Amino acid sequence: MNGVAMEMEMKAEKAKQLFEGKVTSDKMDKTIVVETEQTYMHPKFRKILRKTKSYKVHDEENQAKTGDIVRFYQCRPLSKDKHMYLAQVVTSSKS
Repeated sequence: MNGVAMEMEMKAEKAKQLFEGKVTSDKMDKTIVVETEQTYMHPKFRKILRKTKSYKVHDEENQAKTGDIVRFYQCRPLSKDKHMYLAQVVTSSKS
């Protein structure tokens, strides 16, 4: 029984990985599309490259708007494409 309780505590304490990106679309209800950017160096040519990826993020209160910088984290699947929750709006756009 003790082993099970310890395992449950470890899962509860496990920190969620936070992602940060810019909102590109807020046209859906309770969903925003966020684009993240990753930079890396090409192994052979030593050039700095940028890679972008878009995520659909669940925004319960529709608080994020297009152009905002937001933080979000991974969760259980909410739909076919959506498996992220909005943590906070870091900066708001002035539109």
